[in-house]
Amino acid sequence: MNLSTAAAPHIRTRDDVRKIMLDVIIALVPATAFAVYLFGLKALVLILTCVVSAEAFEFFIMRFMRAKKEFRPDGSASVTGLLLGLNLSLAIVWWQAILGIVVAIGIAKHIFGGLGKNFWNPALIGRVFLVTSFPVHMTTWLTPFDLQTTATPLMELKESITQGGAAVTGATSTGSYSISEMFLGRIPGSIGEVSALLLLIGFAYLVIRKRIKIPVPAAFVGSVLLISWLFYLVNPLYGHPLYHIFGGGLMIGALFMATDMVTSPMTLKGQLIFGCGCGGITMLIRYFGGFPEGVSFAILIMNALVPLVDIFSRRKIFGAVKSNA
Repeated sequence: MNLSTAAAPHIRTRDDVRKIMLDVIIALVPATAFAVYLFGLKALVLILTCVVSAEAFEFFIMRFMRAKKEFRPDGSASVTGLLLGLNLSLAIVWWQAILGIVVAIGIAKHIFGGLGKNFWNPALIGRVFLVTSFPVHMTTWLTPFDLQTTATPLMELKESITQGGAAVTGATSTGSYSISEMFLGRIPGSIGEVSALLLLIGFAYLVIRKRIKIPVPAAFVGSVLLISWLFYLVNPLYGHPLYHIFGGGLMIGALFMATDMVTSPMTLKGQLIFGCGCGGITMLIRYFGGFPEGVSFAILIMNALVPLVDIFSRRKIFGAVKSNA
């Protein structure tokens, strides 16, 4: 009998990196289009600057620095650029955005060997670099349409907690913005984080396409909901739970950044631990830290712990001796 042999892998799929990245881009289109509608042409310019510079810089690294003459763009740089662009303040200048891309692509991604080998989410590394390097620009927020400088919902809440001021204790609002406004997106904030509704629509698309790890955002949002609810019961000053869920970068972070295939755990148990860790650290920073927001730092801290989480949560080998499993 003639047997045909071939190199591994023996189980194959028609999926590839380009198709996965294209789905992520499609999922982010509603939030991106709404951001341009709210904040105007500058938002579009910043987003396109991030996407184009990310692809150009990655092409330069792969073709000329790593001498990969066969390299063809796979869309992963575009996703990094798009996510970074959506996480920027409208006050950022184009060259600052490019600096963020250089750090995201050059340091967070390719210094470790490129796609699939990075420890941290590249877009978040770029964002944190910009927050620490240009804090005034990255914490200057503009209102939709009229583009007037103002405070975000979380900034108002942080000031209220810090100063011990009175917060509105109603079940649907806190501060100057209602829960419905935050859910729909008529609030100041980063370019693409303001509409929870459109981010959820994009997330639903990725779930249908089976591109996302549902336990991670479920544990992330669930832990934030539980912690904020407990604090709210103790003192309404800490803000309504839905205020924490729809405010700031929680939705875009939990749905599109914590779920990164490369930088999140492989097992179900590990994903739940990872998501709960992200939620706990986020609320720790929001309540007691120096920043009104903590999503980016929380995800990056848990990214660094993923190897340990994977070891702790790995499955036991069936049929092995317990002492050797």
